Amino acid sequence: MNNNKIALVTGASRGIGADIAKKLASAGYHTIINYNKSEEKAVEVLTEIRNDGFSCELYKCDVSKSNEVNEMFKYIKMCYGKIDVLVNNAGISITKAFQDLQDEEWDEIVATNLSSVFYCSREAIKLMIARETFGKIINISSMWGLVGGSMESHYSATKAGIIGLSKALAKEVAPQNITVNVIAPGAIYTDMMKELGEDTLNYLESEIPLGKIGKVDDISNMVIYLASDKADYITGQVFSINGGMVI
Repeated sequence: MNNNKIALVTGASRGIGADIAKKLASAGYHTIINYNKSEEKAVEVLTEIRNDGFSCELYKCDVSKSNEVNEMFKYIKMCYGKIDVLVNNAGISITKAFQDLQDEEWDEIVATNLSSVFYCSREAIKLMIARETFGKIINISSMWGLVGGSMESHYSATKAGIIGLSKALAKEVAPQNITVNVIAPGAIYTDMMKELGEDTLNYLESEIPLGKIGKVDDISNMVIYLASDKADYITGQVFSINGGMVI
């Protein structure tokens, strides 16, 4: 058990982020559940984790804003003096033709999906370096960050940016024993996926070589592995978990 280890998961009120938070807490990390708008869902995650006997807390923060991120990390430093694992999971998606994209929509998705990774990683690294021990940064990208998704050029750009940032950062902070890795999920079954309808889901499955849509477990289990000492010699890598849809 890692009872003295601190983990922060951004965008952890639902879907993949919520499952990552639950898995980290059950692995013994004191897990900080970051959310912005979905307070009710975040409280549900908190309650479930605590009912299972594990340690966690909520922190409301819009990670697309550097001043709010700075305040969140001041709180972490004040309470714990360190952070061991950062999972940059927060993100949004808008499906829209490239020529119809508005400036505000572009700015919003870049700030939420990519700038948030910069803001949170910058502050986490300061705490990790100060400890002179180790740290784990795990960034959630997407298979569209690898190959691009039609009608999602803006989303694909941010997810590709996460990969480029992570690879460069991994080289920079490796001497401080900090690892930086990326998980690029494919089609994963979450609440948002339920809204697509049976025909769309069936079509998606037909496009996936393994013939099925992924589960949140498929992502959170990889997070747990990368956060563990079993992955201490892995950095700068992209783990594309998509059932063979992108190879």
